[in-house]
Amino acid sequence: MATQLTIQYPESLPDVLQETVEQFESEARMAMAVKLFEMKRLSSGLAAALAGVDRVTFLLSLHRYNVPMIDMTEKELESDIAHA
Repeated sequence: MATQLTIQYPESLPDVLQETVEQFESEARMAMAVKLFEMKRLSSGLAAALAGVDRVTFLLSLHRYNVPMIDMTEKELESDIAHA
């Protein structure tokens, strides 16, 4: 079961951004999902579900927000590779 979050915004906001209401709301969902992913609060799968897209689409969209797909230090990456 899903719950719903309602956010109030000025009626003119989509027009100001030259977007439809649907485009604006989709972008807002994606932006929230990306930020929670970047903060390591959500996995890529959960963030994708929040954004309403599949995981691959979500991951391939991260560059638009200047968020890396993989955010690991060199040492963490070497450790992961060593234990793979």
